[in-house]
Amino acid sequence: MNAARIKILQIVVIAVFVVIALRLFYIQVVDGSYKDSAENNVLRYEVQYPSRGEVYDRNGEFLVQSKEVYDLMVVPRDTKPFDTVMLCSITGVPVEKLRAEMAKAERFSRRRASVVIKQLPKDVKLKLDERSFPGFYTVYRTIRSYPRKIAGNLLGYVSEVDEKMIARNPYYRSGDYIGKSGIELAYETVLRGKKGVKVNLVDVHGITQGSYQNGIYDTLPVPGTPITCSIDARLQALAEELLKGKVGSVVAIEPSTGEILVMASSPTYDPDELVGRESGNNYMKLLGNARRPLFNRAVMSRYPPGSTFKIVNGLIGLQEGVLTPQTKYPCYEGYTIGRGVKCHKHWSPLNMIDAVQTSCNAYFCYVLRSILDNRERGNVKETFDIWADYVRSFGFGRKLDSDFLDELNGYVPTSEFYDERYNGRWNSLTVISLSIGQGELGCSPLQMANLAATVANRGHYFIPHVVKRIHDRDSIDARFYVPHYTKVDSKYFEPVVEGMYRAVHNPGGTASIARVEGLDICGKTGTAQNPHGADHSTFMCFAPRNNPKIAVSVYIENGRFGATTAAPIASLIVEQYLTDTITRPQLVDYVKNMQIAYPYYDRQQAKLARTR
Repeated sequence: MNAARIKILQIVVIAVFVVIALRLFYIQVVDGSYKDSAENNVLRYEVQYPSRGEVYDRNGEFLVQSKEVYDLMVVPRDTKPFDTVMLCSITGVPVEKLRAEMAKAERFSRRRASVVIKQLPKDVKLKLDERSFPGFYTVYRTIRSYPRKIAGNLLGYVSEVDEKMIARNPYYRSGDYIGKSGIELAYETVLRGKKGVKVNLVDVHGITQGSYQNGIYDTLPVPGTPITCSIDARLQALAEELLKGKVGSVVAIEPSTGEILVMASSPTYDPDELVGRESGNNYMKLLGNARRPLFNRAVMSRYPPGSTFKIVNGLIGLQEGVLTPQTKYPCYEGYTIGRGVKCHKHWSPLNMIDAVQTSCNAYFCYVLRSILDNRERGNVKETFDIWADYVRSFGFGRKLDSDFLDELNGYVPTSEFYDERYNGRWNSLTVISLSIGQGELGCSPLQMANLAATVANRGHYFIPHVVKRIHDRDSIDARFYVPHYTKVDSKYFEPVVEGMYRAVHNPGGTASIARVEGLDICGKTGTAQNPHGADHSTFMCFAPRNNPKIAVSVYIENGRFGATTAAPIASLIVEQYLTDTITRPQLVDYVKNMQIAYPYYDRQQAKLARTR
């Protein structure tokens, strides 16, 4: 019985193998269709690129859109002899360039697709479709377009990924595009979307025969998520117009939220210059400009804050109890102790409010020394560290943690720094320049605008940020909703606010040029020393005095006095934002017609020209 079953099993196994062998013989020898299909067809996996998310301003106006273009691809193995002149005529590419790109594609891979011509418009793509160029095909892409031609440094630009990025991030492949600066970089993962894949059946001539298996293996691209920016496009355009011909920046913040209303850096560039096939040449031209238009001065420059910093010292003095709003100090056209610090003419002696109004240097020299020489708090090194902690609580000496990845730290010196510089032998008079925002202090215009917002809020700020809404999310990052409090109690801010109000509205105030009837602007001028030429002009303000809606910082290199250059610009920005109009066209003309010399940059440009 067992022997019979084994016999039957053997017969069944042999029969199965015979059937399989006969089937293979039929497929491989008798029926040539499978062989023809394998030899004459290949699967081509085409990446389906998503459109990047649009960027709107706070009022719903387009700042960045995506425009349809096509990349011409080639698979060298699939090409046949073709009319080179015709292809170049259709695409507008020189024959030499096409041949160079073809050679590059051959070196890369004969079997894999390479880009030979980038960013062709749709009408050119349709002309290519009308003719047969075996081995060539087009891929849908999008490029950025900028309806308002503003905010180049703020928005940033997009360009092709390099090998380092491909090695770091497996999402990217050769030919992909990525945000390189500004919002495009900071919100790259939000804006880029998700790539899809289309699987096509291609014959031996490189001609697409259709979608493989009716597209069941295709995946659709997911468009990038739109972003609503906190920027006011009209206000941004005004700031850039007022900055033309100058080197500097304007930053405006909504104090109650930390939303950035304006971030203008000058010189800037038309963002469309870094789009399209001429973007590489344009980038090199911008790179060769000694005034550095690609450099976002609003977040990447480190400047001395100048006299705008005096209010920080005043607030620290009030909190430390070494002075009151009524405390008076004399000014004999400067601080006369030691090497002294000069000051302009004004009445004397002055109290705290008067000193802010007139921007008295001598007053704040006395204030700083009273803070550092307060023996109830320790020796000068200990009191200096206490002072530095106060300063950092205002957002100086560190990144504010905004949504700008290129944000600069700024610098607040430490007692260790001075110990090393002076071999431990220094005192409050040694660092007297810190009293007026000079010396080793360094901050970005964003940090100065944040100071204005902090004073407007009477002691706290929200982290400045440039994105108001991400359209597929309920909220932006939670850190932007958290108030950050300084180490100075809110009650001490009122004398400073009163002084800033009088600086704009009272006779003898340093910022009377910034006055706009009915807007209650509170401001502080600053003149910062510059080792490369004329002093820098700076001004910060907020308005209205109660329930402020906007805080502004303007910093103009070589602009001299704060009231001369920076204050008029800030005043116009405030007026435009709060009233939606400008009532002082003569002030606009005054700002536009300013002639500021920049010998340092001129020398740098001449040096660059000689090296070419």
